[in-house]
Amino acid sequence: MKNHIVTGGGGIRLHLVETGNPSGPPIVFIHGFSQCWLAWTRQMTSDLANTCRILALDLRGHGLSDKPIDGYTDSKLWADDVHAIIEVLELDHPILCGWSYGPLVILDYIRHYGERAIRGVNFVGGVTKLGSDAATSVLTDEFLSQIPAFFSTDAQESVHALDSLVRMFFAHEVSAADHYLMLGYSAWVPPYVRRALFSRSFDNDDLLPKLRKPVLITHGVHDAIVKPTVIEQQMACITHARVQMIANAGHACFWDEAAAYNHCLQEFIDTL
Repeated sequence: MKNHIVTGGGGIRLHLVETGNPSGPPIVFIHGFSQCWLAWTRQMTSDLANTCRILALDLRGHGLSDKPIDGYTDSKLWADDVHAIIEVLELDHPILCGWSYGPLVILDYIRHYGERAIRGVNFVGGVTKLGSDAATSVLTDEFLSQIPAFFSTDAQESVHALDSLVRMFFAHEVSAADHYLMLGYSAWVPPYVRRALFSRSFDNDDLLPKLRKPVLITHGVHDAIVKPTVIEQQMACITHARVQMIANAGHACFWDEAAAYNHCLQEFIDTL
């Protein structure tokens, strides 16, 4: 695996990890709230790496990327981050795969730069709007009950909430080693970043019907964070999207049932 540092919007440094076939179609994996590139381990070490050029990003404020105090509520900065990655790493029409919060970043990019430079998108247990009753309606009560503590500067309260978040990701119990690794990189994200991510208020319903590139929506049947009703909202706007429900999987369907998710993604890529 290779590490890259790319200068994104506002001059911040973004960290990415690359693996796979450098001649294959590129995939950029974009993680969710308070996560990092390591969430995609089961894709980066899978058969996808035989056929695809795989990159996993640490979003601004996460992982080994810079963690500025501000710059999280500006859609253009998020768009500039993705644009910089495509340009600097010379990605030939990548597929953008976003988990949970990740589709919001993808749509930031498309809003400001359009679809010309990408091949398609994959929303994975993803949301496409924030800060409204309609946005909140697709989130489970269990998740919503934890939100205030995600922003706490009290270490014990914050870690307890993040521990609950990690447990909500999965339909199957993960090993203790994996759980504490995930908890560790979740806790590494500063509370001010977590707060800023949820302080955004915007709606992409105007943008979704304009999407022309192929869209794949994947969702775990047992997702404990984002309700399946989100698909109805998205499909009402993106009528050409393909939907794949992943059986026996939770919010992190690409981890719970990695083989099934990877196969679904490979099939999608093969048709592009």
